[in-house]
Amino acid sequence: AEWPQARVVHRLDMATSGLIIMARGADNQRLLSKAFAERQVRKRYIALVDGLLQEGIGAWRTVDLPIGVDWPHRPRRMIDFARGKASVTTLRVLSHDRAQGTTRLALEPVTGRSHQLRVHLQAIGHPILGDALYAGAAAQAKCARLALHAESLALAHPQTGVMLTLQSPPAF
Repeated sequence: AEWPQARVVHRLDMATSGLIIMARGADNQRLLSKAFAERQVRKRYIALVDGLLQEGIGAWRTVDLPIGVDWPHRPRRMIDFARGKASVTTLRVLSHDRAQGTTRLALEPVTGRSHQLRVHLQAIGHPILGDALYAGAAAQAKCARLALHAESLALAHPQTGVMLTLQSPPAF
């Protein structure tokens, strides 16, 4: 009611917390949507995953696996080399919790497929804690919610072109 001209620009999976961008008016929505489509927006997520990734803290890694719809198990997605669409995620180990057997990651999706981060992490054997779609019972039990948070967005303001970096630290 306070911002009747607000328009949706992008979305997060329902269980993912964090930042989203809304546009004030249709013109700004078009400009921002174009920036997302042309990959001019840098997105960073934080996740807690099951297991200890072997990469050292601070090391970046690329996951390049095609994702397609798992038709018999919709809304799930899956790695599909025959019909999947190209999907690329970069990730960096931030810390290990050896007592819990978990790893905190920074994630940057290069492409923007549905469930991309969740599917890629499950595919490399480190599902996100609390993920009811892609994690096994043990990883689901380690967190009461999906431990995936949209931490930052960096983009040009649609009217001024000034670079903005918006941040929201995760609660986990």
